[in-house]
Amino acid sequence: MRLLVVEDDADLNRQIKEALEEAGYVVDVATDGEEGHFLGDTEPYDCVILDIGLPQMDGISVLKRWREHGRSMPVLILTARDRWSDKVAGIDAGADDYVAKPFHIEEILARVRALIRRAAGHATSELRCGPLTVDTKTSKASIDGTTLKLTSHEFRVLSYLMHHQSEVVSRTELTEHLYDQDFDRDSNTVEVFVGRLRKKIGQDLIETVRGLGYRLNAPDQSADGTQ
Repeated sequence: MRLLVVEDDADLNRQIKEALEEAGYVVDVATDGEEGHFLGDTEPYDCVILDIGLPQMDGISVLKRWREHGRSMPVLILTARDRWSDKVAGIDAGADDYVAKPFHIEEILARVRALIRRAAGHATSELRCGPLTVDTKTSKASIDGTTLKLTSHEFRVLSYLMHHQSEVVSRTELTEHLYDQDFDRDSNTVEVFVGRLRKKIGQDLIETVRGLGYRLNAPDQSADGTQ
């Protein structure tokens, strides 16, 4: 999962970024509204953490422009504790949730997990697909109750497919959500990770949809025209 943090306080920006990366996310950062708006308008993110008080363009204006341009990713806004009006303005502008400063990093992580799973139509942190289970809270996966040993990249691929199960996900889409903006992306590596995952979870759960990408299905949901 790929996230964007837009926060002008350098220390807080770094703390949030490090906590999210430690939790297994890929994170891009911006320190002003204009940069944040550009990234959110041009890059695919699974969730955005957006401060309200930003230089060059305030967070409310950034959020309004994203929504006007059809950008629908979940947005968690950061507000000052005594500014209830910011919370109202943020929700009205299209924010999905808010956290008041100062906050505990654990709260940010919990709210991000919730926003991502709700955007994908899941109600709990435990995602299931046939015998496969992924716990987004603990970043662990299991098959028939047996914990899987996955690398960080394997888990990211599996987690993204689990959030979008039964949907066809292209190699390009997977690549864009695996790496940050500065990484030299190569969609061929996705095939390697998918191949490794199939050896660990079984060949039947991840289908290759010819010419389109991959689809994660429970065994009784496989479609014709796949392999």
